[in-house]
Amino acid sequence: MTTTRPTPGSGRTLRPGDPGYDDELAGFQTGFTQRPDVIHAAAGPDDVLAAVRHAAAERLPVGVQATGHGLPGDADGGVLISTRRMDGIAVDPVARTVRVGAGVRWGAVAEAAAAHGLAPLNGSAPSVGVVGYVLGGGLGILGREFGYTADHVRSVDVVTADGTARHVTADHDPELFWGLLGGGAQLGVVTALEVGLAPVTRLYGGFLALDGRASDPADLLRAYADWAATVPSALTSSLAALVHPDLPRLPPHLRGRYLVSVRIAFTGTAEEGERLVAPLRAALGPAVTDTLREMPYGESHTIHNDPAFPHAYYGDSVLLSELDVSAAAELLALCGPAADAMHVVQLNHLGGALARPAPNAVPYRDAGWLVRILSPLDGSSKEAARDRHARAFGAVAPHTLGRSLNFAFGGGDRTDGLYDAGTRKRLAGLKAAYDPANLFRRNYNLS
Repeated sequence: MTTTRPTPGSGRTLRPGDPGYDDELAGFQTGFTQRPDVIHAAAGPDDVLAAVRHAAAERLPVGVQATGHGLPGDADGGVLISTRRMDGIAVDPVARTVRVGAGVRWGAVAEAAAAHGLAPLNGSAPSVGVVGYVLGGGLGILGREFGYTADHVRSVDVVTADGTARHVTADHDPELFWGLLGGGAQLGVVTALEVGLAPVTRLYGGFLALDGRASDPADLLRAYADWAATVPSALTSSLAALVHPDLPRLPPHLRGRYLVSVRIAFTGTAEEGERLVAPLRAALGPAVTDTLREMPYGESHTIHNDPAFPHAYYGDSVLLSELDVSAAAELLALCGPAADAMHVVQLNHLGGALARPAPNAVPYRDAGWLVRILSPLDGSSKEAARDRHARAFGAVAPHTLGRSLNFAFGGGDRTDGLYDAGTRKRLAGLKAAYDPANLFRRNYNLS
C-alpha cells in the first residue's frame, strides 16, 4: 500500500482581518465573494468535528471549500470549513482502491495510482477536488465504460450536523450512503472517502479541432452525433465549441478563432481507436489540430486542456433524453461568434455504464446527452450570462430531463431540475433526519 501523509500543521481559526484570512479564501473560482465570520482551516477530521459543533452551537450556516471550483455563489457570514490541508492519499493496489482526505485533488490521485498500474475515475481537470466531484456524481473521461465515479465509492467518512463522525458504507447506514453520493454537500462535511480505481495505464485519446467559421457548426454537430451512435461503451467523447479570446497568453493560432472540437478517450488499442475514429475524420473534414494518439493515463488531462489558472465563470447544464441536432445547432449559434460574450459549450455523449443503476442519488441515468455552457465573467455580468443560458437551453427544452449538480457553477439560488421528483423527495427526507436545522445550507440546498 502506498500512503502519502497529510500536510504537517494543525488546524487554525481565522476571522476577518486576521493574517492569512484572504489567502485561505482564495480558490479556483474568482467570480464570487465569500466573507465568512470565521474560517476553520482544518488539518484533520477532529478539526472538522470541532468546527461543526461550533457552528451548531451558534446556529451558524456552514460552507465547505477544498479547491473552490464549484462555489454556488456569493456568501456573507457564517462558518467556512477549509479542507485543503487534509491531503492524505493511501492506495491499496490489491483492493484497487484509494482512500483520500477531503482536500485531495485528482492530479495527486492519478500520480499515486499510476505507480501501481491503476487510474482514478477522474474528470477532465487534475486540479479539481475529489470529494466535491464525487458528491455531485462524478462524470469522468472514461464514464461510458466505468459509469459515474460515485458508483465506485466503498465508504464515506462524514461529520453530520449533530456533531457525530460517521463511517458510512452501503452495508452500514445504506440510506445515508445513498444520499451522500449524488446529493452534494447537504448532509454533512465529508472528511475522507474510499473509492475504486481502474486497471488502466494508457489510452487512445486526444481531440480533433475544426474551424467553426469555415464549416457549418450544424454539419459538424450532425456528423459527430451520427458517429457517436456507432461507438462502443469503451469510448467516451464530447464536443466543445468556443470562440477563443484574443489574448497574448494564448498561442497565435488560437487567438480569436471559433473552434469546434471533438474529444475522445478510448481504452482499447491505438489501432482499434484509429479504426473507430476514421469515419469521424472523414465526415468532419480537415482538422485544424489533431492530437489523437496513444498516451499514458497521466497525460489524459491534455484531451480537454481545461484552464489551470483561477478565473471567474458562471455555468449550468441540462441533461437530454435525446439529441435533436437542429435544436442543438440553435444552441450553438446562440453561444457562438454572434453572442455578446464568450461562452463555452460542451456536449457529452452519455449512455453505456452511465445508465446502470447504482445505490446512490445520482439522477437521470436514462439521459443520452449532457449539454454544458460555461461563461467567463471577465467584463460581463452573471445576470447576462444567466439570460443567455436560459435562451440557449430553451432551444433544447423539449428533450430536457433536468440539470447536473456537478456542472452548476454559481446558481446556488436555483435547485429546480437538479433531481427528479422521487430522488428529491428522498433527499429531503434525509435532510430532515440528519440536518433538521439546515446547518449545511451554503450549497445547492433543497430545504
